Amino acid sequence: MSSPTGPANGLPVRMPRPRPAGRHRRPEPAVAPEGAPALVLAVPGAPSAASRGLAEEIVSIGRSELPGLDARIGFLEGDDAEGSEFPALSRVLTSVAGERIARAEFARAAGHEVPAQTGPDAVVVPLLAGPDADLLRRMRQAVMDSSAAVELAEVLGPHPLLAEGLHVRLSEAGLARADRARLFTVTTAADGIIVATTGGAEAVQAAAVTGMLLAARLAVPVKAAALDQEGSVAAVAEQLRSEGSTQLALAPYLIGPEAAEGLLDTACKEADCAAAEVLGAYSALGKLVVTQYSAALGLAQGAAAH
Repeated sequence: MSSPTGPANGLPVRMPRPRPAGRHRRPEPAVAPEGAPALVLAVPGAPSAASRGLAEEIVSIGRSELPGLDARIGFLEGDDAEGSEFPALSRVLTSVAGERIARAEFARAAGHEVPAQTGPDAVVVPLLAGPDADLLRRMRQAVMDSSAAVELAEVLGPHPLLAEGLHVRLSEAGLARADRARLFTVTTAADGIIVATTGGAEAVQAAAVTGMLLAARLAVPVKAAALDQEGSVAAVAEQLRSEGSTQLALAPYLIGPEAAEGLLDTACKEADCAAAEVLGAYSALGKLVVTQYSAALGLAQGAAAH
């Protein structure tokens, strides 16, 4: 995870490169509008140092995608106590609303004209690859429990960037070729992929869409299964083998905190196959978080992920 500290004394300082002129010049990055609502990343699962670090990394990427973004982190199972390192989502939202009121009152006291508030105090972006019905219900409840005006954004998938992330994680585990353009083989490469997720039927359907995108990348059969439904992964593994696949791999369609401990190990034993790591702090997730934030606000200048 990146550190905010600067270089030690005596070390060279990296200077920004001059921006090229002409038609090859990269466009200036979008900037968050002045007074824009805060982005609150809603982190599911039991809070831990690992999930906090993951969320901070994704938020850091999000800020680089949309400079000026006020980004916060709220934990679905967090603590309501003031100053907690794992603040509850509802508490973060209430705090954001209070800060916005305080800024307006300060401006009025200083003699400045303060326009009437029209937008929400915050946009909550679920840290979820797919639509987990139970977790989304609990996030909506946290929003209602707060005193803030909140817009709840869509989950991050399905999306081609998530298929790319699954491909990267499979290649890191030696279960897929890293580069489709190069004609070389990986001896452990799978010829059948199980994209496994949690969250019910709708979540499995979303995983299946991303799975189709992954299948197009790898040119092997890909099927979706439910990690939290007994027998689902084993049944999909049997189906893939009956269709000719002999070496299977499990690709978790998960960011990480949303899955109960032990689910992946159990699934791998049931399917008798190796597994890649969860998506984790894959860099594209920061882009997708900002994209969903921008979409919720209807910002044409949002940092869209392509």
